[in-house]
Amino acid sequence: MIDVVIAGGGPVGMMLAGELRLRGIRVVVVEKDAEPTRIVRSLGLHVRSIELMDQRGLLERFLARGKTYQLGGYFAGIRQPWPGRMDSAHAYILGIPQTETDRILTEHATELGAEIRWCTELVGLSQDDHGVTAELADGTRLRSRYLVGCDGGRSTVRKLAGVAFPGEPAKNEWLLGELEVTAPPAEVTAVVARIRETQHGFGVGPTGDGTYRAVVPAAEVAEDRLVPPTLEEIRHQLVAYAGTDFGVHSPRWLSRFTDATRLAERYRVGRVLLAGDAAHVHPPLGGQGLNLGIQDAFNLGWKLAAEIDGWAPAGLLDSYGTERRPVAADVLDNTRAQSELMSHEPGPRALRRLIAQLMEIEEVNRFLIEKITAVGIRYDFGEGHELLGRRLRDVALKQGRLYEMMRRGRGLLLDQTGRLSVAGWADRVDHVVDVSEELDVPAVLLRPDGHVAWVGEDQQDLLGRLPKWFGAPVS
Repeated sequence: MIDVVIAGGGPVGMMLAGELRLRGIRVVVVEKDAEPTRIVRSLGLHVRSIELMDQRGLLERFLARGKTYQLGGYFAGIRQPWPGRMDSAHAYILGIPQTETDRILTEHATELGAEIRWCTELVGLSQDDHGVTAELADGTRLRSRYLVGCDGGRSTVRKLAGVAFPGEPAKNEWLLGELEVTAPPAEVTAVVARIRETQHGFGVGPTGDGTYRAVVPAAEVAEDRLVPPTLEEIRHQLVAYAGTDFGVHSPRWLSRFTDATRLAERYRVGRVLLAGDAAHVHPPLGGQGLNLGIQDAFNLGWKLAAEIDGWAPAGLLDSYGTERRPVAADVLDNTRAQSELMSHEPGPRALRRLIAQLMEIEEVNRFLIEKITAVGIRYDFGEGHELLGRRLRDVALKQGRLYEMMRRGRGLLLDQTGRLSVAGWADRVDHVVDVSEELDVPAVLLRPDGHVAWVGEDQQDLLGRLPKWFGAPVS
């Protein structure tokens, strides 16, 4: 029997496959398409996702294929400087097209031994107390202990599992594509700058490889979003908004997206789980969608592996939904707020001016950017130290860097006292005795996803916390 079948070979599915294989879990990824998509929906990674890649030793690959920026304007397009003193060693945005992100994560999952089956569509599933049976389009079946739907906003897995997907249907749609243009670059830049003074959902800009990325509001919401727009539709809407179509031709790909906003009622049904867009969809404001999904996978991977390996404490796997669903709900709310701020109605425009003034206060600016970049997340671990439930940024140690020591995907006790012990959990938790000038607490216990599970210096207190996240000790 396969340990986990993952439906969907996009960045979320591949991130999860890598996380599971890191822990020796047998994984099969089934993807209905013949190859990774050429459509570039995401243009970069935010701070928390960059940190995750560093924790897994992948950041150098991403940096080699991307470009770092410290850009304002991520909240509703309101231009403010990048805030100072952000709590991260990676306080920047990494510009990298989704195609490159897909490629790196697929390479990583394959290197770790994940089995990827392209041209393989899941069309049915059933489950019992012992596992899940996935029915494929060619009539074959796969039997696994768990199945995770990472198959996008129109998730087949979510529908087959009977999970409701409440929210707001699309009211607006945008056309998206990469094309060549005949208009001079200076003309394109000038026209786009003029249009964006009043139309924030419009843009035409160079991709760096000879083509231009165009986004323009559609005339109406299409009945079937899976049907790509035609070149003529793109031309018509460009003329409608800009007075010119910039001579667009030879599209590399064309697509469409909407402002539909929905959140799955639950992330788990027995042995079936959801992650990424299968669990939540929202407008792409702030570039949060891909990052939110990757972070889902990072949270789920170690918990699902622990369940399969047999050491997970009661409730650990359910904590995936308990922790991640509120994060998604917050993203949905901030994209709703951003959508309102981008309206042309007098009320929202007045509110936008007020928010822009508030963002001149650095603490407000930082609060909103930390929300967008996900470094402000704090899971509810109960009362305690201010670090409890937060992820710990990378800190310099005498022996190296913290994130370099987390690449095996295990828990970690960073012990500045030298008096503590994780005896009984050494198969799941690394004990690092070292000091950092950047950390002013005696010791911290980190989960495999880097969130702080305990702070202190008392051994008995630590022994009371370890079982909550790492199960029973072994002799």
